[in-house]
Amino acid sequence: MTKSKKELLFLALGGSGEIGMNVNLYGCDGKWVMVDLGMTFADPSYPGIDLILPDLEFIEKNRKDLLGIVLTHGHEDHIGAVPYFAADLDVPLFATPFTAGLIRRKLEEVGLEHQVKLNIIPNEGSFDLGPFGFRYLPIAHSIAEGNAMLIDTPYGKIFHTGDWKLDDEPVLGVPSSPETLKQIGDEGILAMVCDSTNVFNEKASGSEGEVRRNLMRVVEDIDTRIVVTTFASNAARLQTLGEVAIHAGRKLCVAGRSLDRIIENCRENGYLKDFPPTVDFQEAMSLPRDKVMIIATGGQGEARAALGRIAGDSHQIKLSEGDHVLFSSKQIPGNEIAIGRIQNQLASKGVVMITERQEHIHVSGHPGQPELAQMYDWIRPEILVPVHGEIRHMKTQARFALDHGVPKAIFQQNGDVVRLAPDGPKILGQERTGRLVVDGDVIIPADGRTLNDRRKTAHNGMISVAIGLDHKGKIFGQPVLKMHGVPLEEDEEDFLDEVVDKIVAKYSKPVGDIDKFNEAIRLLVRRTATEWTGKKPIVSVLTIEA
Repeated sequence: MTKSKKELLFLALGGSGEIGMNVNLYGCDGKWVMVDLGMTFADPSYPGIDLILPDLEFIEKNRKDLLGIVLTHGHEDHIGAVPYFAADLDVPLFATPFTAGLIRRKLEEVGLEHQVKLNIIPNEGSFDLGPFGFRYLPIAHSIAEGNAMLIDTPYGKIFHTGDWKLDDEPVLGVPSSPETLKQIGDEGILAMVCDSTNVFNEKASGSEGEVRRNLMRVVEDIDTRIVVTTFASNAARLQTLGEVAIHAGRKLCVAGRSLDRIIENCRENGYLKDFPPTVDFQEAMSLPRDKVMIIATGGQGEARAALGRIAGDSHQIKLSEGDHVLFSSKQIPGNEIAIGRIQNQLASKGVVMITERQEHIHVSGHPGQPELAQMYDWIRPEILVPVHGEIRHMKTQARFALDHGVPKAIFQQNGDVVRLAPDGPKILGQERTGRLVVDGDVIIPADGRTLNDRRKTAHNGMISVAIGLDHKGKIFGQPVLKMHGVPLEEDEEDFLDEVVDKIVAKYSKPVGDIDKFNEAIRLLVRRTATEWTGKKPIVSVLTIEA
């Protein structure tokens, strides 16, 4: 870190080098603000883990200089970590009404609603935090009240895009107009910190209005039961599906607690006013098959979500031969296997599936290349800082921006301290970043002993050894071994006999140093297991002295 405080800095603690878990810090003259505080979902490399959180060590050490946390919109990768950190950081939160409603529910679930100050900022509202001025700018995305942030500083303005797209028919909400964005560009923008997710798409992401027309057409042609799965937070898609159900003369049923929460929050904030009344599961199953449509969570293959339970016959909603499931969503990279598993279960029932590959029933909430180019033309930043992407996404956007006439672009990753002004952009140094995991009710390091041991156990198995020593320090009785996950199903008895014989033969005399004895037994057992199986199991030795 630079010793001088007279500068404007950017530091990502999450979301740069990965898609998800967005945490962006801006530093100005020694004071910091945080834009977004998200989490991500675990993959199979984190056994027993569902949620992954950013490691905020840097800003926790500098907590006295943190002025607040500003939230752009309500997706989990932007607000999901709030209930885990907000109370300890002890700074106010700022969000527009819809996003604030989602955050309030999260805080209530963990009993923090009275400990965390949540400031509700009107749509298109402004506020100041120390040397920073913030202005919310509505922008199209796949959730209500997606926002970019115009951040004013003594060194120049920053246009922080958040997650965005351009949409002439957004269905829900009114994004900032081209005229507004051009005017912002006319004011002069030092840096544009920009979403990189869809930089490889040579076409624009498409319109929600087009999705509505296609869903109307597809549903009209189906005369069996229909389940539509989509992202629960996509309020515009929920609005569309309500209209589709009314148009098709179908009663609507909603399956999934996250959908219930989103719909409730939408209605509290003036959205989904014309969403049709819904029927419960029992009534949905009693209706003629061509008179019901179910909206279900679980399109990313989550086993415990509604669609996964429907596919596995553990839900009150049942599907049979000829029924249809419409995937009005896109596969998130890493979820292909889980989604395929559910689709195979559905296929085995004779269910017909339609995805966005067969019909245009989904559009992304992130910008393709034409949208990026258009935004560069409107905003005309001096510096482009790609975020919200893997390395390949961000490097590609940096090159794309330079090719499109943006004067400067800088590639940075989580932990890189970037000076934006004066004399920027420049990477000054690195701060430690990392991942934490929510393991039950405990937050632990993602690369700590617990998960490392769990991974090793899952890969190689485990052997527990208990040995008794008499008052002279000699082995008393037979050592006892228990195996877990070691591939010796047919040869287990012979293996155990060999190990016990080796231990007894080697240690016929009194044991000296217990720690050295335990380590020697551990190595002996693991070495023997490797000879038998080729695996290197974790070996735990317990010595009981008389």
